[in-house]
Amino acid sequence: MFAALAERAGLEVRTASSTDDPAEACASDVVILAVPMSRYRTLPVEALRGRLVVDAMNHWWELDGARPDLDDPATSTSETVQAFLAGSRVVKALNHASVWELENLGRPAGAPDRRGIAIAGDDAADVAAVAALVDALGFDPVVAGPLAAGVAFEPPTEIFGSDATAAQIRSMLDRFPRSQRGRVVARARQGRG
Repeated sequence: MFAALAERAGLEVRTASSTDDPAEACASDVVILAVPMSRYRTLPVEALRGRLVVDAMNHWWELDGARPDLDDPATSTSETVQAFLAGSRVVKALNHASVWELENLGRPAGAPDRRGIAIAGDDAADVAAVAALVDALGFDPVVAGPLAAGVAFEPPTEIFGSDATAAQIRSMLDRFPRSQRGRVVARARQGRG
């Protein structure tokens, strides 16, 4: 799916299916993780070292079951991925949009119905690179903040699956701290440290 989107945006992409050597795809400057979140520990750590990694994965407790390493509200799943891929630069993006939205709703910049995609990352240059990728795919990038802020667009938040414009996503990000999930995260993070 991401290969077709990138090709449509005029970007060169390598993909790896379950039968290919994933190290080949990891040789790209930007690597998009679109595997089940429950398999993040199978990622090729050394092949991803030094790479910009876009975390498009989600933890679905309904499908994957309880996972203490992924269910902890004191951290986002992308922070968990970053800790595992310590030599990589992880940015959270593309996870809250459906495949249908990504394949069908990309629009030119300035289009009134252009959708937004939230982005969270710790390095400004990496966030800017992912924002350029999101824009090239036909979506308005919405920078949510550091990687920890990615928790605001994981399941089961308001943003996740919302099919929203950039302005609507900004409003949802502003409301997140007052949501039930936002309050749970805030309480858990107060004790962290």
